[in-house]
Amino acid sequence: MEWYLKVVRDNYANFEGRARRKEYWMFTLFNVLILIPLYILAIFLMLQMDSSIGIVLYFIYALAILIPGLAVVVRRLHDINKSGWMILVSFIPFIGGIWLLVLMVTEGDAGSNQYGPDPKGSAEEIEEIGKVIE
Repeated sequence: MEWYLKVVRDNYANFEGRARRKEYWMFTLFNVLILIPLYILAIFLMLQMDSSIGIVLYFIYALAILIPGLAVVVRRLHDINKSGWMILVSFIPFIGGIWLLVLMVTEGDAGSNQYGPDPKGSAEEIEEIGKVIE
């Protein structure tokens, strides 16, 4: 849950920097775990009570989470040294969504890249471990 809150609270509209795979996938998991019950509640209220309040709640949540969702995808693309504009590849029928999924599961670049430092930590420190001290 802390990863979800990190995206929503700390990086709400932050499109700069990098996001680890874990940050992206934990955000996605908790987002789905919230959206499914809201959807079920919306359908239940619509069928049982002829009320559209459930659908309104569902869409309010979906709109509120749209910006942080886009931001975490862009930061995840930055982690693999791709431009945030690569998100537009998802509009290509059939292949686009699959390619974006492949990009989301790809391990990020070790060390710094043009979008910022490695969110996992410094790769330079790891490289120093095996060196002989003179």
